[in-house]
Amino acid sequence: MTLTATADQLGHRHMRRHDLSLVPAALVTWTSGLLGLLCGWWAAVLLGGFACAAGIWWLRAIGRRDWPHLLGGTARGGAWVLLVCGLLAVVLLGPRLRSAEVDPLRADAEAGRTATLAVRLAERPRPVYSQGFAGQQGGARSVVVSVDVLAARVDDRAVDTAGRAVVIAPAAHWAALVPQQVVTATVQLAPARSGELTVAAGYARGPPERVNEPPVWQRVADSMRAALRDACGVLDEEPAGLLPGLVVGDTSGQSQRVVEEFRVSGLAHLVAVSGANVAILCGAVLLALRAVRVGPRTSAAAAGAALVGFVILVGPEPSVLRAGVMGAVGLLALALGRQRSALPALAFAVGVLVLHDPAMAVNFGFALSVFATAALVLLAPRWSERMAERGVPRGLAEALAIPAVAHLATAPVLAGMAGRVSLVAVAANVLVAPVVAPATVLGVLAAVAAPVWPWLAELFVRLAGPEASWVITVGRQAAAVPGAAIDWPSGWWGGFTMAAVVVALVLLWRRRRLRSLLVAVVLGLVIVLVPLRETVTGWPADGWSVVACDVGQGDALALATAQAGRAVVVDVGPDPALVDKCLRRLDVSRIPLVILSHLHADHIGGLAAVLENRFVGAVAVGPGRSPRWAWQQVRTETARAGVPLVELAVGERLAWPELRIEVLGPTAPVPNTSREESDGTDVNNTSVVLRAETPSGRVLLTGDIEPAAQADLLASGQDLSADVFKVPHHGSRHSLPALVEAVRPRLALISVGADNDYGHPSEEILGGLAQRGVLVARTDQDGDTAVLPNDDGPSLLRRGDPQEP
Repeated sequence: MTLTATADQLGHRHMRRHDLSLVPAALVTWTSGLLGLLCGWWAAVLLGGFACAAGIWWLRAIGRRDWPHLLGGTARGGAWVLLVCGLLAVVLLGPRLRSAEVDPLRADAEAGRTATLAVRLAERPRPVYSQGFAGQQGGARSVVVSVDVLAARVDDRAVDTAGRAVVIAPAAHWAALVPQQVVTATVQLAPARSGELTVAAGYARGPPERVNEPPVWQRVADSMRAALRDACGVLDEEPAGLLPGLVVGDTSGQSQRVVEEFRVSGLAHLVAVSGANVAILCGAVLLALRAVRVGPRTSAAAAGAALVGFVILVGPEPSVLRAGVMGAVGLLALALGRQRSALPALAFAVGVLVLHDPAMAVNFGFALSVFATAALVLLAPRWSERMAERGVPRGLAEALAIPAVAHLATAPVLAGMAGRVSLVAVAANVLVAPVVAPATVLGVLAAVAAPVWPWLAELFVRLAGPEASWVITVGRQAAAVPGAAIDWPSGWWGGFTMAAVVVALVLLWRRRRLRSLLVAVVLGLVIVLVPLRETVTGWPADGWSVVACDVGQGDALALATAQAGRAVVVDVGPDPALVDKCLRRLDVSRIPLVILSHLHADHIGGLAAVLENRFVGAVAVGPGRSPRWAWQQVRTETARAGVPLVELAVGERLAWPELRIEVLGPTAPVPNTSREESDGTDVNNTSVVLRAETPSGRVLLTGDIEPAAQADLLASGQDLSADVFKVPHHGSRHSLPALVEAVRPRLALISVGADNDYGHPSEEILGGLAQRGVLVARTDQDGDTAVLPNDDGPSLLRRGDPQEP
């Protein structure tokens, strides 16, 4: 979506009247495509016929009456456009939608058959991020790409299809492909989602079998994107991953922690290239040429060339195409010396793009872009003027109005799409607005220079680095605000409900007498909707000894030291954002020691966030060094943070004021070598086993030890009894009953992700603990879980609100 527009488009703030003549035609076209996909092709034809009738009636009404300025523009022109768009909906949209509905490939997809497809990529492959687990490193292991099917064979028979499909494929083999490239691949077909133009989904398990050379302009664009990524390597990891996203929408290097923080803080649109980037680029070209006294036509032509190149560089994303068409219309008007108006350009872009590709009608990115642009054109100038009339400096008024109206306009779409509403989005966007334009311009210059003059590109990147770092800082701090985002019903009803709320808020705000009441009501709702434990009571209760953090399918525990803000952390889960949130909720700012039980992704993935945001004394590991990538990651992250990396040995004792830790395992010898591929069970059995003495009693932390290591631990003759038992390996069925008998716990903690694919926790384990009268807490059901001292022994406090899978 877009949060700005060109200076020329928004410059006529004195004009209260907008040219709405093309709006009915755009609405008809968009609604025809939307209903045609959701209800059936006949709905598009029906609405198109209605538009034709309305256009004819309008023309006849104009013939009978003098309506020269109907809807703020030329009445006759608007009527003709409405008539033509209605005809196109009947002639173009209807048949195309019907063709997709009856496409023969749908039947093969329903049957789940295997097909060989020749396809042309319609867009760049989009990475699908997966959290790491066990020895599998987290990252983008798959990509999703929309393709146009050119030919298909199923069971040695040709299928007459010309539909669109979605292919899910291994990232290693497909991520480097570019738009317009033609490839052949064998896929397992599956039904497409309803309400889309897609006729089938396909799962490719290997590389494409035949790959044609892409068009030359796509090869050039791909080389520029790759050169920009290389140039960004001079920055720190997070700014280096963000800058290509700000400039060309390339999020392949963006960390998942930043992605999640941007979603919560309402900054995710910054890496979805759209109208803001187009406006900044064209505005920079026009200003530069105007400064050297170049004429308007030549300036418009140069800006148009830059626009075409930028659209090719970014790729044919819906929001980019919308902004590109709208920008082209504006530049054409500039070249012809005609009055420029953003609203007709927006309406023209909507109509043309939906007719060209009906799938745009149900695309969330397209809707966000259109709604935000419409709000900027219709509302932002008025809001900024009224604030200026009340004494707010004009620059500040514009800075406040632009993100406010964009957020309100897109809130219904975002709520229905994500099921979440950000309460900090306006403030976050105001804070980052001053640096977005400089970062974009410098990034584009870096992309242009990178293939030829890498040293110059690196200079531009270094100049853009502070801006990218500032955006990350704002997103991180905004996401850390308690209650930064609240849950909201998703889907159509959630969107309609939010739309009703937005309309009611705007209408009430227009009445001065009701403003104070409205502010009071909104504040009251925020206090109710934002969990009280976040804003009033804090979490958890004073005196906690151990907290099992809800980090999804992984482990992360904090052990209090009785010193304010200090805790020992054992494992850090798979996701940096989740462990960071948990420690923030605990107000842990100093960590004398981080202990990594073993080197599996679901125990080390969040290390960077723990090291970055707190004072950490050291990171401790056991004797295991496998898998190699994990060991290298731990070494790299600790070295970058300047934190010592040490090894724990069996029998070692550590002490803090109210915490004592003794290392009990692993008891069997572990080769001090690293292997790229290692058996998961072997790595699990290298887990460091700890016994902690706390005010709540004795706690046994077992990592992911499996039967062999459990047997070794039992055979060691050590006292394993404990009040609190961290169940091994997320409650898997591979736990010896003898170990539970030896521990004799009163409480059991199971750190596990909701709806995981591993069957954790096992019903056998849960049943065995229940038979022994053990009180069980599960992070997938209870969220963060704290152990507190009590006169009768340890007690549990469950925070609730577990993480979604």
